[in-house]
Amino acid sequence: MIPATTFKGKRVALFGLGGSGLATAKSLVAGGADVACWDDNPDSVAKAKAEGIPTEDLRGIDWKAVSTLVLSPGVPLTHPKPHWSVELARAEGVEVIGDVEIFVRERRVHAPDCPFIAITGTNGKSTTTALIAHILQSCGRDTQLGGNIGRAVLTLDPPKAGRFFVVECSSYQIDLAPTLNPTAGILLNVTPDHLDRHGTIQHYADVKERLVAGSGTAVVGVDDSYCELIADRVERAGSKVMRISKRQPLADGLYNDGHRIIEAHGGATAVLADLNGIQTLRGAHNAQNAAAAIAACLAVGVSPDEVRAGLSSFAGLKHRMQPVGRRGHVVFVNDSKATNAEAAAPALSSYERIYWIAGGLPKEGGIASLSPLFSRIAKAYLIGEAASAFASTLGNAVPYEISGTLAQAVAHAAADAAAENNPVAVMLSPACASFDQYKNFEVRGDAFVGHVAALDGVTMLVDVPTGGN
Repeated sequence: MIPATTFKGKRVALFGLGGSGLATAKSLVAGGADVACWDDNPDSVAKAKAEGIPTEDLRGIDWKAVSTLVLSPGVPLTHPKPHWSVELARAEGVEVIGDVEIFVRERRVHAPDCPFIAITGTNGKSTTTALIAHILQSCGRDTQLGGNIGRAVLTLDPPKAGRFFVVECSSYQIDLAPTLNPTAGILLNVTPDHLDRHGTIQHYADVKERLVAGSGTAVVGVDDSYCELIADRVERAGSKVMRISKRQPLADGLYNDGHRIIEAHGGATAVLADLNGIQTLRGAHNAQNAAAAIAACLAVGVSPDEVRAGLSSFAGLKHRMQPVGRRGHVVFVNDSKATNAEAAAPALSSYERIYWIAGGLPKEGGIASLSPLFSRIAKAYLIGEAASAFASTLGNAVPYEISGTLAQAVAHAAADAAAENNPVAVMLSPACASFDQYKNFEVRGDAFVGHVAALDGVTMLVDVPTGGN
């Protein structure tokens, strides 16, 4: 845990007692703050009280005595309207921050020079975050990984000299971190997302921009118009900017050329890395993730050779385009994290011939947007509530069957793929939420791995979860 020592002796209100909120409350208590914690869910309040956290309805406290409101990132700050706790705080001029801001302040006081990489973007941030942490760990750096991926940031080990922090940041967390100042900050891309919480895409982009605006080195993907303008603004403000692209050569920056990552500087170019043969970094989107990881790692003192070694040994992000097994010419790919069509597109773009397992609880828009990729699909195996709707979209364009269950789909897809002579993928990339048949996408992905492991003659590339079947 990172004790919030910068709040020692201060009156702090906290709203939101879910996972990260509870961790933040414990950090504040450990740091010596005078805390009043609350949640709209009585069960969450009861759980916090049972764990020794001071609870008090924030409607009844003296806000004039409060220095700070710490808000959980899931609680509305601006849209569709500020939460009532935010309105009470602002009425008395009380600052409103989140757990990432507490981490930033603790680092600033206790170890301001310890390397800190922060990552954001609409798509790809989890893979990029995991890749950076892997590169650092594989070359022996003391590495802490958390934020919007895995562990809440305040449950990490405290900042100290030589300790590297890799923190994934959602737009909600950035909005609550006004002094965010990573050594290297990454903004991968901006596409419409979370507009219910940000109002407009411009406001959403403005929030994302704050992460790189405060960075020692700003790593910015320039393949969309929002980020291209952000890179220009941040550079004009005097910051060091490293542009990256997955689809176009750059005069200065890192870009993807086929499967090679090229560094360009003043017209001269050099190959920094070759991703050919790294199964976990297939596709242009992963080239962007790799370029961002390379730029950030170089910015915090990792050598090019160390970076290349880390790339080659990356096992991939669990449930995201993850090769989990192989049988002859067939690779089995777990992309359970693809819970909508946009998220499924990168995996479908990365293999030439696919036996596709799709379906679940459908999202708005279905899979019509994936039609340009239908030519890659040898056959579709449809499961869950979306099966009939997906079948209607596929029509005569793609052979399909209504498999119903994941177990049936894996068995049938594996049998059909075995009849091929060329390399093919059996891929779970559902383009749907999991909640009709599974608790979450992780459970669904683990079930897929279990079903693959049960097939005869499969060499597993990952550990098989207990209870995965």
